[in-house]
Amino acid sequence: MPAINSIVATADEMTAWRRDLHAHPELGFEEVRTSDIVAQKLASWGIEVTRGLATTGLVGTLRNGTSSRAIGIRADMDALPMTEATGFDHASRTPGRMHACGHDGHTTMLLGAARHLAETRNFDGTVHFIFQPAEEGGGGGRIMVEEGLFDRFPCDMVFGLHNDTTLPVGTITAVEGRVCAAADRFWVHITGRGGHAAAPHRSIDPVVVGSHIVLALQSIVSRRTSPLDSVVISVTQFHAGSAGNVIPEEAVLNGTVRTLRAEVQDEIEGLMRQVIEATAAAHGATAVLDYGRGYPPVVNNPAATERAARAAARVVGVENVLRERLPGMGGEDFSYMAQRVPGCFLRVGQVANGRGAVAAHHPLYDFNDDILPLGASLWASLVEQELPRG
Repeated sequence: MPAINSIVATADEMTAWRRDLHAHPELGFEEVRTSDIVAQKLASWGIEVTRGLATTGLVGTLRNGTSSRAIGIRADMDALPMTEATGFDHASRTPGRMHACGHDGHTTMLLGAARHLAETRNFDGTVHFIFQPAEEGGGGGRIMVEEGLFDRFPCDMVFGLHNDTTLPVGTITAVEGRVCAAADRFWVHITGRGGHAAAPHRSIDPVVVGSHIVLALQSIVSRRTSPLDSVVISVTQFHAGSAGNVIPEEAVLNGTVRTLRAEVQDEIEGLMRQVIEATAAAHGATAVLDYGRGYPPVVNNPAATERAARAAARVVGVENVLRERLPGMGGEDFSYMAQRVPGCFLRVGQVANGRGAVAAHHPLYDFNDDILPLGASLWASLVEQELPRG
């Protein structure tokens, strides 16, 4: 069974929705316009809408028949704080804001499925369409769960997806177990002794100290952890100084740590503290590590994964459903939902004819609109499969 014909027939309309969302990106917990649009469309199709979860999040509930079974399908809505460089007609109209991860596409695919299901009602049970804010570091998924998402909207299983810029169109992954890493954040506050750039011997240069710390942190991955354990330590920001002829007093490093196992996560934090403090001391400076635990790993439930794979096969064929794949080191706060309810997080390939291959979080990224009907068909097929009419 390929993409559903009636959904394919709405491809141009879904593309218009997606490009409108893309042109008006909003950051986490600020998705007011996006949330309004989603709520208006759901309500116009006769879907019950509950707003105000995690500030701008919402849930659309569609019931049909008499079955007590229910499933949840989640899409994220937020953009990233970066400037777009695509030059497309639908490019971001807000400097410093960009849909560089495809959440505009995820939202549109779930809307497309919601409309189809509201029109056809070829299922027996309840579907909760979960539109989540603040996936990009804000933990909107965690907050929705803490605010009683699954108490207010009970689900037997929950599902989510992400576009994939490394897989061809027509490919869907449904992999059991860990599929995304834990994503932690850290800050290193270095204190040296400021002075004149012409007399560095009278100072303790925190820029030099920070540079040594950046390099030393990489030795944790290469020499202090097992080659069989996946670890990524990335220093992504280095802030210091105010003038070209002044050695500053302080410097701050910022970055992320990605791990797949809890015991490795604990080990890395301790090793980082040792390396940072010892490296600073060797140069006569002090350094303090501020380490924040972030999203836990996404762990796909075996039963939910099997069900998702079966639905995916109906859309793209069983030969195009990948059941084995190494986990990615990116973080995803769908993990909080999958901790509470058996869940599966899928990936949908979007590369075709030179389109869709620019990596997410890049200023030239754009979602491939060709997969909108495919994603919407996946969700609709999953609902009809899991909530069959008697």
